[in-house]
Amino acid sequence: MYNWTYYTPDSLVEQFEKETGIDVVIDNFASNEEMFAKIMAGGNEGYDVIFPSSDYTAIMIKLGLLAELDHNLLPNLKYLSPLFKEKAAYDPTYRYSVPYFMGSSGIAVNTERVPSDYDRTWAIFADARMAGSMSMLDDMREVMGAALKHLGYSGNSTDIEELQRATDLINTQWKPNLVKFDSESFGKAFSRGEFVVVHAYPENVFAEISADKWSTIDFFIPPEGGMMYIDNMVIPKGARNNQAAHAFINFIHDPKNYAVFLDTFSLPPTTNTGASAFMKTEHTFFSIEDLSNSDNISDLGSNLELYNELWQTIRYQ
Repeated sequence: MYNWTYYTPDSLVEQFEKETGIDVVIDNFASNEEMFAKIMAGGNEGYDVIFPSSDYTAIMIKLGLLAELDHNLLPNLKYLSPLFKEKAAYDPTYRYSVPYFMGSSGIAVNTERVPSDYDRTWAIFADARMAGSMSMLDDMREVMGAALKHLGYSGNSTDIEELQRATDLINTQWKPNLVKFDSESFGKAFSRGEFVVVHAYPENVFAEISADKWSTIDFFIPPEGGMMYIDNMVIPKGARNNQAAHAFINFIHDPKNYAVFLDTFSLPPTTNTGASAFMKTEHTFFSIEDLSNSDNISDLGSNLELYNELWQTIRYQ
């Protein structure tokens, strides 16, 4: 499997291996761009299940990189939330992909080490009082989307003036206060106190911190919205273990197994309609309602190059 870091609980992988006798080997990636570059360089030949987000799922479908799924081997598709029919326009019949989770990045704050009047919006990254102790994700769409949403625009905007304003906001107000853009070690750095504010996925942060310290962390999705995501499970064309890949995808969406995933990361049951009956977690890191103003990351088509050009001025200048 080629998966996001931290994304599948070890206990579920072990349970799958025990039930099926199939050995699972996992490689990790920190961004869709990293994953896609490896796949385009021929890396897909070594994987049976890949976990791209919706925009890159759409790209991979268009490029003919994915195998069609056999729904006869995926009876647990019946548990997928109807909400996906609205959001997954790139593959509404699950011909090539099965949603893994629908969620969002946000901001994690160490409340013991920041001024009490910090701004619970994206503007927190413009607060010079925390300069040198903040990071944002090393992810073009997440960072530029955050700036676009903060300015009141669509997180998928292709308007050059809006994109330039977002880029200027990042470069002049946010970037001077950041230690770095980081999608790999921000959870560990936050847990060690190196960062006190991080643009983050909640599961990556809380996985590094003991539960008795969770009350000191304020994780929030800014009210202006951010970039929500749908991460999917796909099988690349030519996968050597196609049947095993189907078995894993179906295993994940068994409600009792999916509940383990949600409980592990204290995530809301956005994806699987049967999981809530098996969940033990009472308080999740965010709710469905918190996503109301967020935009699902979509495929930009030919406008992706425009984003890439502007991202170079943010990331490398």
